Amino acid sequence: MNTTTAQIVLGTMDFGTRVGADRAFAVLDAFVAGGGVWLDTANCYSFWADPRGVGGASERVIGDWLRARPGRRDTVRIATKVRQNPLVPHAWPRSAEGLSARAVHAGVEQSLRRLGTDHVDLLWAHAEDRTVPLAETVGAFGDLVARGIALRVGAANHPAWRVERARALAREQGVEPWTALQLRHSLVQPRPLTPLAEAGHRLLTAEDLDLARSEGLAVWSYSSLMWGSYVRPDKPLPPTYDHPGTTRVLAALDEIAAEVSATRNQVVLAWLMRQGIDPIVGAGRVEQIEEALAARHVRLTDAHLARFAEAR
Repeated sequence: MNTTTAQIVLGTMDFGTRVGADRAFAVLDAFVAGGGVWLDTANCYSFWADPRGVGGASERVIGDWLRARPGRRDTVRIATKVRQNPLVPHAWPRSAEGLSARAVHAGVEQSLRRLGTDHVDLLWAHAEDRTVPLAETVGAFGDLVARGIALRVGAANHPAWRVERARALAREQGVEPWTALQLRHSLVQPRPLTPLAEAGHRLLTAEDLDLARSEGLAVWSYSSLMWGSYVRPDKPLPPTYDHPGTTRVLAALDEIAAEVSATRNQVVLAWLMRQGIDPIVGAGRVEQIEEALAARHVRLTDAHLARFAEAR
């Protein structure tokens, strides 16, 4: 796990549904103008907000943007995911595509068509699929890398032991292993042992970080800014975050934000990047992504990190 190259990733989940194409194009343009590189999407985004009941809207918007910006594909990197797209409209999770070799290859083929590109820079397994032998999934991902369709592969929402088992299987098969993890993580944490309300979310654990640091895996975090809850009174944190640790952390956040002349959001993003984690920021407005990119210039010290750790 490299702690010196962490960067802001633009999350595009709402593009084409809650965020129309014009606004999405403006955000994408601002992201690139500000030095951003990575775009994160998924083939299932956002079936729950799309009247059609299936995913693909986000990838289509990115594809349209790339076609409207000749040469831009050479300056951005695209990460997408397979596993969760409903095969039957409005029938998730019952009809979620899964991670069989057939489903992986079909999902990626459709993603490439929507994106208008011949490869993705990073392909994620969006969630586990224990109905399929892990060796089959590993082989399918490895085949895509061997064919140049995916340059790298990673696992989202997988426990550390399954990731390491998959990596061992990849070594046995002589194919490219998963080299990246994507999990939910932010400065505030829910009460221990309480379930998350959001279906499919998996929290980053100390074990995940241990694996990443031991094996040199990249770590991406989603819900990094808690859907705006750090800065918007109209978006309170979920009830499971209502505990004394959250109160202490938010007090420390306000103090440190004042000390480094940054916003709450910027300090949270800087805190993640300081640990080598690439935070995904879902932005629907230009000013949001500009604020997020400015977090790269926020300098947190070891003392700042220690204060946060003590507060938690």
